[in-house]
Amino acid sequence: MAIDTAMPILVVDDYKTMIRIIRNLLKQLGFNDVDEATDGTEALQKLRAKQYGLVISDWNMEPMTGYELLKQVRGDERLCGMPFIMVTAESKTENVIAAKKAGVNNYIVKPFNAATLKSKIDAVFGA
Repeated sequence: MAIDTAMPILVVDDYKTMIRIIRNLLKQLGFNDVDEATDGTEALQKLRAKQYGLVISDWNMEPMTGYELLKQVRGDERLCGMPFIMVTAESKTENVIAAKKAGVNNYIVKPFNAATLKSKIDAVFGA
């Protein structure tokens, strides 16, 4: 199954440089409809206002972390099926397990490149 590169993607990170890096990687992969949010609270507002095809969220943010955002998304009947990829600088096993239990679709450890991002997106969409 081909992935719809026209689908809107929400990138959530409190670090503007990281948003720019992920946006550029997504552009390399053919995704051009990319919105951004700088924390989980802002992301939740955007997710409730617009239909996204994928969320790529950092774990460590204030005031609402990516993990808390994931739990909010999974607990919302309108958003619970949203594909969700967590990005983190830490590959702590307990974090990976917690994210999996909370319903994350995939997990990326920083730093990563376009090939890694593509393989994670492909895995989420069964491509």
